[in-house]
Amino acid sequence: MVRSLGGWSMIKKLWLKGQDRIKGDERILGDGEFVTALLSEAKEKFERGYKLKELGYDLKKIGQMVSAIYDIEIEEIYSKGRRKVQVEARDLLCYWAVRELGISCTDLAKQLGMSQPGVGYAVNRGEKIAKEHKYQLL
Repeated sequence: MVRSLGGWSMIKKLWLKGQDRIKGDERILGDGEFVTALLSEAKEKFERGYKLKELGYDLKKIGQMVSAIYDIEIEEIYSKGRRKVQVEARDLLCYWAVRELGISCTDLAKQLGMSQPGVGYAVNRGEKIAKEHKYQLL
């Protein structure tokens, strides 16, 4: 860290300016702007997930929304099946549950009776479906 900042003389100059902490190390994460941008993005994602939970969004509510969009019963989303409508509905549910609510793929896999990698693939397909049809939770 000392070398990446330019030696002890640079550290002393930073310290005299009142800046005693650095947010990034270019050798590991990148410069401070990159790290700050990542932290800002993570904060936005956290706040969005918190807002959704505050508004009462949970897996059950998302399931109801998805079943209304695809005009199928909620049980069909959770049951094993490979009909196109059923698979797309499950993909969208997985995407919203994992990316928007922050439910882990492992937990969702247990609830849906799927494998963890299967949920991961479903999340990616669900993201494409949501963008293509402009589906949003809020």
